[in-house]
Parts: sequence; structure tokens; C-alpha cells
Amino acid sequence: MENLQTILQSPTPVLIDCFATWCGPCQMVPPILKEVKEKLGDKLRIVKIDIDKNQQLSAQWQISSVPTLLLFREGRMIWRQSGVVPAHQLLPILNQHLG
Repeated sequence: MENLQTILQSPTPVLIDCFATWCGPCQMVPPILKEVKEKLGDKLRIVKIDIDKNQQLSAQWQISSVPTLLLFREGRMIWRQSGVVPAHQLLPILNQHLG
């Protein structure tokens, strides 16, 4: 399995879904991301990260609330937002960053 560092360095933008199993709103995110993936296909890679199992990462990225979406390209975070973002709002934001 590829490690996260390799995935983040990739020229393909990576959307990280930071979630927790105990978080109610986090349950609303997977169908949104499924729709986003169907629309964007290979232009975007989506990775889910459980903040409870990856506390070092959540500290590094200063995740204070979940769900939080982070968009990386070539190792740099280029966008982040906390809270549930509906697909119709998320798609234009992502398209803007996908170029």
C-alpha cells in the first residue's frame, strides 16, 4: 500500500476527508464524496483519515473539528474547510483548484 506522503506528493490532487467514527455529521460526507468522485473521476484522489487513529496527523494539520476536508497538490495544502460541504458547493471549489 502506498504511504500517505507518496500520495500527497502526487501531481493528482488529493482530497483528505478527516473524520471520526463518533461524529454524526461525518456520516453525511461519504455520499457527497461519492458524487464528487463520480463527477471528477481520475482528476482527484480521495483519502479518508480517522483522526482518532491518526492523532499525529490531526495535530500536524491542526484539525480541531470534524469533518474537515483538506485538498493537497504536490505535497502542499491548497484548501481546507471544516463542516459538511454539499456536493453542489464542493464541486466548483475543487474544479477551481484542479485547473
